[in-house]
Amino acid sequence: MLSYTELKKSAKQDGSGLFQYKIAIAGDSSTQYLATAIKGYGKNHQLCFDILDSGYDQINAQLMDPSSELYHFSPDAVIVSMCVEKLYEEFCRYPLEERKNFADLMINRILGYWGLINGRIKAQILQFSFVEKDDFIYGNLGSKLENSFIYQVRKMNYLLSEQALQYGNVHIINLNYVVSLIGIHQFFDSKMYLLARITMSEAALPFVAKQVTDIISSILGRIKKCIVLDLDNTLWGGIIGDDGLENIQIGELGIGRAFTEFQLWLKELRKRGILLAVCSKNDEEKAKEPFIKHPDMVLRLEDITLFVANWEDKASNIMNICRRLNIGMDSIVYIDDSPFERNLVKQLIPDITVPDMPEDPSQYLDYLKEKNYFDTASYSELDEDRTRQYKDEIERKVHKKQFQDYESYLKNLHMKSKSEHFLEAQYVRISELSQRSNQFNFRTTRYTIEDVKEIAESKNFISLSFSLEDRFGKYGLISVVILKILNQDELFIETWFMSCRVLKRGMEQFIINKIVATAKGMGYKKIIGEYIETKKNHMVRNIYEELGFTKIDETHFEVNVNEFKENKTNVEEMV
Repeated sequence: MLSYTELKKSAKQDGSGLFQYKIAIAGDSSTQYLATAIKGYGKNHQLCFDILDSGYDQINAQLMDPSSELYHFSPDAVIVSMCVEKLYEEFCRYPLEERKNFADLMINRILGYWGLINGRIKAQILQFSFVEKDDFIYGNLGSKLENSFIYQVRKMNYLLSEQALQYGNVHIINLNYVVSLIGIHQFFDSKMYLLARITMSEAALPFVAKQVTDIISSILGRIKKCIVLDLDNTLWGGIIGDDGLENIQIGELGIGRAFTEFQLWLKELRKRGILLAVCSKNDEEKAKEPFIKHPDMVLRLEDITLFVANWEDKASNIMNICRRLNIGMDSIVYIDDSPFERNLVKQLIPDITVPDMPEDPSQYLDYLKEKNYFDTASYSELDEDRTRQYKDEIERKVHKKQFQDYESYLKNLHMKSKSEHFLEAQYVRISELSQRSNQFNFRTTRYTIEDVKEIAESKNFISLSFSLEDRFGKYGLISVVILKILNQDELFIETWFMSCRVLKRGMEQFIINKIVATAKGMGYKKIIGEYIETKKNHMVRNIYEELGFTKIDETHFEVNVNEFKENKTNVEEMV
């Protein structure tokens, strides 16, 4: 972890060329050092944070006044920072008999803040949790006394999480996790608080800045989708080819427990939707043996999306895995116990994330948890099916080899798509797909669950979602289109993004046909599209023209609905 001094230097570096993102901090304590730390941490992660620090104890003035500097700043995210020290001062002013309601009253105040922000600007809200500092008035008894301070603080943190479930744009920054890493005496400096009302020490600031940057990165779609795993001395102790099945270390005994716990954690990530792949220098049959035969293995072959075991160099194999899964190198975390293999992959694949794993396997899990590579701003139950969906895709590619031409292959898939206006059950998935889609994404706008709900219920937009299935299985929801009504004759394609898993299957043609048919059926005469270039969406640069639109300038395209000629596609509409 970089020190605060190093982050302060980074904060001063030129941010031109980096992604620009505006953050406002509204707090009841001094937050200028926090602002510097966040700015510096962002620069080290290719993000240029323009930060408005509203100053000491300006939270009410900034959030309640509609003409405040904060609202004029129009930030992308607002950090709401309320310190436990000020909370305690207020708690002590309450009569004893009223203290059991303290948490509920404070949560209502915070909900009021969230409501004010959402009512005046479109921004993400990063709410700091409350550090669970006990005043020890009741000692250990305080943990079960409703009128004790520690009881109310813990209740507040629970209620924060519970209430945040109702807001797709509210994210809880867990300060207690930072305290658990560095200790309360490293987190809080009593002297600095008394002198300057600063609640986080210089030792704590880099960890808090990391938390903030992690969640913003996930909001921006900078997420990890896949873990590529070595096997020997990574998933188990020992070398399967030399030691044999009976002698590898895994299970309850000795260091084997460390590998078991590591596999348990990996399996939970797989259930959450993170893909697991294997890249091992081994004979494939021997490498698969523990997954099939060893009774103590937690991971099984069905948990592995792609299994690659041969004697080729690992960098080439990882690039092959990336191509076969059709994901970006920056979406992959590669885990290997060997420094040689890690350095080779780092040198040959600069975009991949390669953690420098500890030498001691018992430290693997704590190290990776602290890195927090898999932060996410949203989750839906559909994520659990991701491993199956990618395995189905691999089967499709094998099936493709049976055909001499691509057109025959597509016809044989018997693809069917269903289009419908946004349903409430889809809101989370639509928001999540907007965060993940980077390649087939014309304007790269990210949406919270609230944004999706607002669009679905608005009379100013026409929403369309598309799902797909074929002979091998269901893809689920794979594309989203949002049409903005400009006037009685014209529609603007506000958003069109699609999962990269279904590219070049005919869905592009099916969707544009559906867009035009929908517009025509509602009496509109013209549709306008826009392409905003990013580093990752070059593939859609010319698609509007290929699908029948006319280019009117460098970024805009249009089509006359009545003159449009339907595109040929092998995708049928599902009834």
